[in-house]
Amino acid sequence: MSLTLAPTEIVVEPSVAPSVAGVRDYIELMKPRVMSLVVFTALVGLVVAPGHVHPVIGFTALICIAVGAGAAGALNMWYDADIDARMARTAGRPIPAGRLRAGEALAFGLTLAGFSIAVLGLLVNVLAAALLAVTIGFYVVIYTMWLKRSTPQNIVIGGAAGALPPIIGWAAATGSVSLEPVVLFLIIFLWTPPHFWALSLYRKEDYARAGVPMLPVVSGDAATRRQILFYTLVLAPLGAVPWLLGYAGPAYGIAALVIGAVMIALAFRVRAERGRHVASRQMFAFSILYLFVLFAVLLADRIAAGLFGHFAA
Repeated sequence: MSLTLAPTEIVVEPSVAPSVAGVRDYIELMKPRVMSLVVFTALVGLVVAPGHVHPVIGFTALICIAVGAGAAGALNMWYDADIDARMARTAGRPIPAGRLRAGEALAFGLTLAGFSIAVLGLLVNVLAAALLAVTIGFYVVIYTMWLKRSTPQNIVIGGAAGALPPIIGWAAATGSVSLEPVVLFLIIFLWTPPHFWALSLYRKEDYARAGVPMLPVVSGDAATRRQILFYTLVLAPLGAVPWLLGYAGPAYGIAALVIGAVMIALAFRVRAERGRHVASRQMFAFSILYLFVLFAVLLADRIAAGLFGHFAA
């Protein structure tokens, strides 16, 4: 009598290789430089708002805005991984470089978005949370998924998302929206096209290779230079409006006029330039300084007014 054993079928479950991403990759996914600008402009909106905000509430609002900005950055990198892989400037980002899977970035971004909106609504106020949700949704769905790939006006319309943080900060402090934060919104909104178009002038080949219809790719350098000058001529006087409306002092007014004049001078240089893109690079670099100085002086002006008002009382 013999005993025959049936062969045992071995089932091998498919395995997924673990992610090699580190903490630094997740930080990069949140676009920390963009996040810092978002938090700074939101802080200005929070501080210049009337009334007094409890420090804990103000800190909570800024943390939620920072996390929301990080969520938008992560979702942008998730959706734009194909574009990033074809551009020299972005090919080293975590997803195209293979350090992070797209699904991980998507889950990370959605988690941050939900957390930031919920906490802002529960601990600060519903209006600020709603504005943060609109900002994230606009940046991811309207700008990233639609405008960026379909129109050379992507930066113009999409710039609304990056211009909303001062309004969110104001809403966090007051529970409302008024003219003052709308002016700050308009300053950032009009600053965005000359800032990014200056970059796109000397990165045109990168955008063309990735299939992104930036203005220099679609309409050429000359049209882009004209548009940079046009938006700068509108932006510079608008920068002085907070002083003209009386919610910023003469120090802010002088600073706004001086750096606005420099922006206009650079825009004329960009308009006249041909070929080398030296002025375009200078315009891009100075535009960052322009926005920082404008909001920093406004912040310092309001803090100084509060201190002197306190001592006078």
